[in-house]
Amino acid sequence: MKRLIIIIGIWFLSLVACAAVVAFLFVRMDVPTALHFWKVSRVLKPLNGAFGAAIVLSAESAVILATVLVRLVRGHISVFGETLAIACLTSICAYGINSHVLKVLFGVPNPTDVMHGATHSFIFWMGSENSSFPSGHMVLAGAFAGVFMRLNRASIWPLSALLLLAAGLLVVGDWHFLSDVVAGTFFGISAGILAGEGRAAHLNSEPS
Repeated sequence: MKRLIIIIGIWFLSLVACAAVVAFLFVRMDVPTALHFWKVSRVLKPLNGAFGAAIVLSAESAVILATVLVRLVRGHISVFGETLAIACLTSICAYGINSHVLKVLFGVPNPTDVMHGATHSFIFWMGSENSSFPSGHMVLAGAFAGVFMRLNRASIWPLSALLLLAAGLLVVGDWHFLSDVVAGTFFGISAGILAGEGRAAHLNSEPS
């Protein structure tokens, strides 16, 4: 119980810190950064088809289906296979919540709309799946990475580097504002760590 209280306390402090950073970026940095990279972003636009959310979600669904088939044929799957399946499931679920709840709730126009005259602001309960905040791509990636970060501590630094690279590309390509990627990463990693914590608790409760 004490450990749980400590974990919740750390998460809450992290949430407060993240909210402060997001608020600063939203007010001071989002639009100037988007304007700075507006011309450069056209070079990266072709990547949108290759790394679109639909492609990533399809790949994760295929991985889950493959692990289920292996489980049915062999009667068991490896620890890595279980972790991979949990990471994909968490990623898909977190993305769904983000797209259909959080984006609708905050209603922030995406960079392209803002560059064409939309106001960069929160329009509560007026958003859609095409809204910008939080970043769906970073929720997808963060949730996937968070599971591995919790269950395999050696993966923390490599996955953090990959998340940083992904966030940078999303900002440089003007797919998202800085505040979008920070909020999306925090939500995604939180979901991933929660799922990983549940898996770890289940493993510890199993008889040896």
